[in-house]
Amino acid sequence: MKIDGKTVLITGSTDGVGRYVAAKLATSGARVLIHGRDSARAKTLIEEIKRAGGGEPIFYQADLSSLAEVRRLAQAVLADHRRLDVFVSNAGIGSQNEGPARQTSRDGHELRFAVNYLSGFLLAHLLLPVLQASAPSRIVNVASLGQHPIDFDDVMITRGYSGGRAYAQSKLAQIMFTIDLARQLAGSGVTVNSLHPATYMNTTMVRAGGVTPISTVEQGGEAILHLVSGDDVADKSGLFFNSMNEAKVNPQAYDQAARQRLRALSLDLTGLAAG
Repeated sequence: MKIDGKTVLITGSTDGVGRYVAAKLATSGARVLIHGRDSARAKTLIEEIKRAGGGEPIFYQADLSSLAEVRRLAQAVLADHRRLDVFVSNAGIGSQNEGPARQTSRDGHELRFAVNYLSGFLLAHLLLPVLQASAPSRIVNVASLGQHPIDFDDVMITRGYSGGRAYAQSKLAQIMFTIDLARQLAGSGVTVNSLHPATYMNTTMVRAGGVTPISTVEQGGEAILHLVSGDDVADKSGLFFNSMNEAKVNPQAYDQAARQRLRALSLDLTGLAAG
């Protein structure tokens, strides 16, 4: 995909690997829509991109732990832009962000499931009309090799909670959603893929988990950029990549019944089932 002139939305793009991807795309001529919670971080990124000769990104502020704010974010993007060529669902929190104890979102859902998965599920659905109108277009879900099967009797992990399990469950949910949405959109010109960018990148999320980084945001960022604009993946959809290479995921992702249960639950929790 020739990225010059394309409109790209990247959630969680004021820090970490999302910030790297936003800067690279902006300096390559894309119209970049950045998102985050912190306006000060957004301002420094915008200035950095302008100094590097890129077009000024547009900042959208939203806390994705609130489904109401996710809806407002989608409404703002749809109001401002007639085209959306790429949506990179990158925002997320790690296993230890905000502490190791179980926490809930503003809507009462387990926090990692809400931020890492439900927000992207809702946002993708709300943006589908403009993505389909802009086809060929792409959705890229930033997931992880860390995956834990979903216990549908206790999706919000009220028993035996650990941040690691919650994080890994949310990432598998993203991958299951990727497979389902790709099948739904087959033939529409919109592709949907997910990936593990790199292992333990030098990011705030990784450091918050007390882990020593072993890879760089540049490595992870290039893997994301490959799915954003690589010609070799233009017609591929519903796949998971470990960095640049196609890979298998947790077996639950290939269980159609499990994906249907997750989809029904997600439509209900986000209010899309009623709408």
